[in-house]
Amino acid sequence: MMSLNPVRVLNREAEEEKAEIARLSLFVGAIAIGELVKSTLGPKGMDKILVAHGRSAGQVEVTNDGATILKSIGVDNPAAKILVNMSKVQDDEVGDGTTSVTVFASELLKEAEKLIEQKIHPQTIIEGWRVAQDVAKNALQNATSDNSADSERFREDLMNIARTTLSSKILSQHKEHFSKLAVDAVLSP
Repeated sequence: MMSLNPVRVLNREAEEEKAEIARLSLFVGAIAIGELVKSTLGPKGMDKILVAHGRSAGQVEVTNDGATILKSIGVDNPAAKILVNMSKVQDDEVGDGTTSVTVFASELLKEAEKLIEQKIHPQTIIEGWRVAQDVAKNALQNATSDNSADSERFREDLMNIARTTLSSKILSQHKEHFSKLAVDAVLSP
């Protein structure tokens, strides 16, 4: 005959959090990740000093690269892990924008927390984000111009893109030179 004794599913050290506390814990973890990298954002972003633990203990790295910072921290909060993973996907797929995407998501969550405190249902918040996404897409579409037919304007557009990208990199003092190299390489037959 089968025993009806309770079976322990959770690890003995595991802690159980109730609804409100669990929700707040998730928000705090995700928002903390955004706050961690926010000060590194942009061409005037501040550097962080990373000190390694484990096999390479004591090794020091100075960086303002969000992807590098987020790869080096240990995270156990599920929502924070999602932001770290999102940053990794951004880095793998695009190679840039990891800090921006993390800070943006963190700020969305910060605002969502305020709305939930006002008793606005999460589905309503999500629907609002979808509407905002459509409005932003339309605004970007309306603001674009296709200069590919005018080679001089097209080249200047590419130079501006390259300069912007290089402004926050280690090559920022030489961005004109490297922008020209990159654009020449892209436009060469």
